[in-house]
Amino acid sequence: MNEFADIFKAYDIRGLVDVEIDADFAFATGLAFARFLQLEREPGTIVIGEDMRPSSPILAEAFSAGVTSQGMDVIRIGLASTDMLYFASGKLGLPGAMFTASHNPAEYNGIKLCLSSARPIGKESGLVTIENFVRQGSPIAIRNVGVEKQRNMLDEYVDHLLTLVDVKNIRPLKIIVDAGNGMAGYTAPAIFARLNCEVIPMYFELDGTFPNHEANPLDESTLTDLKQAMKDQSADLGLAFDGDADRCFLVDERGVAVNPSALTSLIAHRELIKHPGSSIIYNLISSRTVQEVIDENGGVGLRSRVGHSYIKKMMADSGAIFGGEHSGHFYFKEFWRADSGALAALHAIAALGESETTMSALLAPYNRYVISGEINSKVADTNAATELVEKSYSSGQVTLDHLDGLTVNGDTWWFNLRPSNTEPVLRLNVEGSTQAQMETVRDAVLSLIRG
Repeated sequence: MNEFADIFKAYDIRGLVDVEIDADFAFATGLAFARFLQLEREPGTIVIGEDMRPSSPILAEAFSAGVTSQGMDVIRIGLASTDMLYFASGKLGLPGAMFTASHNPAEYNGIKLCLSSARPIGKESGLVTIENFVRQGSPIAIRNVGVEKQRNMLDEYVDHLLTLVDVKNIRPLKIIVDAGNGMAGYTAPAIFARLNCEVIPMYFELDGTFPNHEANPLDESTLTDLKQAMKDQSADLGLAFDGDADRCFLVDERGVAVNPSALTSLIAHRELIKHPGSSIIYNLISSRTVQEVIDENGGVGLRSRVGHSYIKKMMADSGAIFGGEHSGHFYFKEFWRADSGALAALHAIAALGESETTMSALLAPYNRYVISGEINSKVADTNAATELVEKSYSSGQVTLDHLDGLTVNGDTWWFNLRPSNTEPVLRLNVEGSTQAQMETVRDAVLSLIRG
């Protein structure tokens, strides 16, 4: 059973369908999850959602059978985005399981698990225990079999989102939404039907084979069609969602992709108007702009490691009202500290609809620096390469920290170098005050890493 080590990731379970993940595995994992929840004294019902991949209903059915074999009950909410599953977990106060492989290609599937009220489960908060139960094989309890029920929560989900962002009085907007054949094709029509917007749908057909492009807007090449459509249609705003619609990326009226740090800054500004003096979390490869905007608006900025479980825990510990990541994940205290691509999109729509300007002009104050984007380098020894870089910069007029990998801060530039959790790869992010400065720092660090 060593193959399980490769599919139990830091924050979820993900692998190749029928090779690493099949109905038998899903049954065993459902049984193990129920056993874990009983140890945690969690409620005796689990809510289950699934995405549009052909294997998702099969795996969800097997998982549900494993859960009910332990005497626990199940509520199947059917087709759902991941943030809709978090909504169900939060509103019902129940643990949850979402069947999705997010932005991964069609041949993958997976499971995202949470405790009641959408509290995260990762390697450090239960996933290792669940993996061990799957490896060991959990005995089926001699007790009554649990009950499985169905419940459609789409309308309740939309109702809740619209209590968190006021979009009632926005001006008419033309918005293009690229669902990438993912779950936004299911949730976006229900949300946008209530807005003062003309919506032009792209790839709304639910199709887990992703016939048009991968549903991964972090890869800017997947935004090509949306960028062109923005120019052709003279639209005000473009939205691109990943496969399970928990992440959202923006494209402005010029057909230019918006840096997620700019959207983090915009939402932080809006949330601090509503909640003066509050804490806002951002991960350490976000732009310096984010901390500056938080300071300018009287908030408290908290810097986090990369990864949703770290941000959600920090939000719980600090009472922060909002958190943003470079990867397009945005977390909201009023949404059970969970991430929601739809809620981030509604903030962008509200801000644009309340103004008389364009998206690019609205975001211009939040684009103060030049960011490289994440650059991956395969190396034989990530520790040795990182030590070489640290030694090269330790004698300069810089500050260094090791919150997550190595971060080196200069006066008008910084970079972060982090090892991958799963492969011999170093991930580099660089920011500078100008394009030339960013490129100089980037090239200097890459030359050290790559020899």
